[in-house]
Amino acid sequence: MPLEIVRNDITKMKTDAIVNAANSHLKMGGGVCGAIFNAAGSRELQEACDRIGYCAVGEAVSTEAFALDADFIIHTVGPVWRGGSVNEEALLRSCYRNSLELAARLGCESIAFPLISTGIFGYPKEPALRIAMSEIEAFLMEHEMQVYVVVFDRQSFGISETLYESIAAFIDEHEVTELEKRDSRYRRKRDSKILMDVQEEEITLESSMEISLEDVLRDVDESFSERLLRFIDDKGMTDAETYKKANIDKKLFSKIKNSPGYTPKKKTIVAFAVALELDLHETEELLGTAGYTLSRSHKFDLIILYFIERKKYNIFEINEALFAFDEALLGS
Repeated sequence: MPLEIVRNDITKMKTDAIVNAANSHLKMGGGVCGAIFNAAGSRELQEACDRIGYCAVGEAVSTEAFALDADFIIHTVGPVWRGGSVNEEALLRSCYRNSLELAARLGCESIAFPLISTGIFGYPKEPALRIAMSEIEAFLMEHEMQVYVVVFDRQSFGISETLYESIAAFIDEHEVTELEKRDSRYRRKRDSKILMDVQEEEITLESSMEISLEDVLRDVDESFSERLLRFIDDKGMTDAETYKKANIDKKLFSKIKNSPGYTPKKKTIVAFAVALELDLHETEELLGTAGYTLSRSHKFDLIILYFIERKKYNIFEINEALFAFDEALLGS
């Protein structure tokens, strides 16, 4: 998927470029900056940075990656949080935008970001995450690149506590309801005294066997690919708009479009449903063409239901929630 949140040590990422949350004088610091210097080779990297000398807040420069498993380190200087009144948001947005544009000029096909300014610079994690995702999303609508947002642990991740608790309550409510339904079905089955009419079952079986092949073929529904393309037309969207909003790789979309018999993963189909802003009935219809359904007893499905019922179709916000609950992300 073009944009993915991963839990990892950024110095272990195998990407064309790794982004360093730097200081203006490009000196080795603590946190992410210190870890990148140590992993790359602090002496060599510091010498390369000294040749550049300075980077203004919001700007980005590049050096060789030395011992890292990458071609480049892109150094960007995030703003120090001062309460939000001294242009911090615009400067942080510039960090992501300038880093991505520099990576594109360098010919990078993949890049890994930390959450810039959320360490010792003190930028609140939730708005910092919103800024990161919106700037990356805007860039990916115009460019092809694999972008990772790397977090070391959940404490460094910025999903709203209110949103997390709301989704958790929604999941708990539906899981309890599902258990009650199962218990009720079990008791009805246990208490039932009605015997099956074997003769009627045999007649039904014989009748079903008499259905002709022509009748069966006439009842076959559209393939997933055909229904997806019809939804795209119905919603007045282009193919490119759809796969980019769905966080789907262009090559996979081409495979789906040109291979009517191909069935992608459930999370990929849900990603298309979100990109097309399908309602719950339409989402179930699209899933059904590939033999899937949304279950009220699975956490992943319940999180998707939570957002669709509220008509919230930002796939990156949904992926943030899925990541926070340790579920698979939408896209491919």
